Amino acid sequence: MARTKTFALSAEELEQFARDGYIGPFDLYTEDEMEAHFKEIRPKLLRTKTSIYSGGQTESGNTNLAASYDRHLDVDFLAEHITRPEIVDRVSSILGPDTLCWRTELFPKYPGDEGTDWHQADNFSSVDGAKHPHIVWPEDAEFGGTITAWTAFTEATVDNGCLQFIPGTHTSMNYDESKIMEYNPDVINKVEKDGVRRGLFGYDYRQLQKDPDWSPDESKAVSQVMRRGQFILFWSTLMHASHPHSGKTDQMRLGFASRYLPTQVKVYPYSDELYEFGARASLEKFGNVLVSGEDRYGHNRFVDTTVNGFRFPVH
Repeated sequence: MARTKTFALSAEELEQFARDGYIGPFDLYTEDEMEAHFKEIRPKLLRTKTSIYSGGQTESGNTNLAASYDRHLDVDFLAEHITRPEIVDRVSSILGPDTLCWRTELFPKYPGDEGTDWHQADNFSSVDGAKHPHIVWPEDAEFGGTITAWTAFTEATVDNGCLQFIPGTHTSMNYDESKIMEYNPDVINKVEKDGVRRGLFGYDYRQLQKDPDWSPDESKAVSQVMRRGQFILFWSTLMHASHPHSGKTDQMRLGFASRYLPTQVKVYPYSDELYEFGARASLEKFGNVLVSGEDRYGHNRFVDTTVNGFRFPVH
């Protein structure tokens, strides 16, 4: 007997998501639960030898793909997290019953760190050194991009760098991801844009603008303040950014993003490695995780367990 989708979005919520491009935040863990989980996994996050990208080569910069990407494949708590029905039910009510998680990313922001550039992501080729699309939707698809579930592993406030969204901007792209962005880690935390220190981990997202004279209407921006243990859903094509970490506290802000697609979307169809932020890592050990329904297409690679043998639940 199929499980009832207890957390599926209502008709009103689906309408809101279609209009705004995001919805939430929703409660997932209590603050005490999230604090306990974070204390438990933090040492595991610092040990990257079990990461599937641990053999990657760093050319320059300080970004370590092994530390920040796809840790749900070697940290069991994160593996369970991406399959939580509170997330999966809501995501599959938007994308359809057959849904996969293709990527996760950890987003730490330390005291004094710049805010993240305003940006949109459709096929995620923007920071790929080879300019290969990471995801490819069918040509007749009405959507593009991916749904991101961004979970606050610590408190996220305006002062410590919470997310910002511009509602309703997910239906048209202001950027051309096929353009080249120059990677320069020397500019991290050193560039002001409209009076705010902003960057994208060594990239300047303005280099991808279709219209070089265009700028986002920040007067419409909404700050996504979240308590520890909450998550929010949004289309990656939504104009989003984050505030700088003001340094008023010595505590880092940590977000964990899990990204979801329907199974008909092709993942890494042209790539055998990640090549981002001055680092390279083989995709040999990569696999998507089926989180809802079944795969009826057979064009994506899947894994059933973490490297530790933890089996991913399928809803």
